Amino acid sequence: MTATSTSLNLDLWQPPELARPHDSLSTPVDARGADWHGINLNNLDLRGANLCRSDLRGADLSSCFMEGADLRLALFDAATKVPEGFDLTASGAVGPKAKLSGVFLNNTDLRGMDLRGAVLMGAYLSGADLSGSLLDGVRLVGSDLRHAVLRGAMCRGTRFGGCQLDQADFRGADLSEASLDGAESIKGADFSMAAGLGSQRDALLARPFDELDCWNPVTRSTTRDSLESQS
Repeated sequence: MTATSTSLNLDLWQPPELARPHDSLSTPVDARGADWHGINLNNLDLRGANLCRSDLRGADLSSCFMEGADLRLALFDAATKVPEGFDLTASGAVGPKAKLSGVFLNNTDLRGMDLRGAVLMGAYLSGADLSGSLLDGVRLVGSDLRHAVLRGAMCRGTRFGGCQLDQADFRGADLSEASLDGAESIKGADFSMAAGLGSQRDALLARPFDELDCWNPVTRSTTRDSLESQS
């Protein structure tokens, strides 16, 4: 029996992350990891499209056909426009008010992301880079933030109850009214120059010595030293 196959024309092929909305894209569109930041996509046919990990911040998709589009881990912000009735917050995309409980975001680059109002309970964020991100009021209860980078992040009123914060980097973060006392572990976490700890600092310094005296090889400090440096 002879098998029939279509060979790949390497002269015409391009990686999905280089796909541009004005190109002659075959359907369903494969634009995984594409940077469509700030682009007006007009009436592009995105039915069944693969837009995983694409950057859609500031993009206008309001006239697109999006039935069945896969937006898991795509990035969006308050300026992203989608068709009426399309629930971007429940699509698996990452942005403000996104519903991402239990989602795997390990080692994801989320620098400067607006995640205000997002629900990230039980999310897997180990190794994620959240430097400069907006996490005000975010529920991170039970999330894995081991080795996560939150340098300069805005974490005002953020809930860290039950979180694993081992080796997390909070240097320069704003932790005003954040709830850290219920964290599962802060072993090796660095709070140097963090703002807004207030009375929580004393509660954190009362945690077990194996957490406080753990060395962070990246920031070259122990958790105890990082907390006591703010006295």
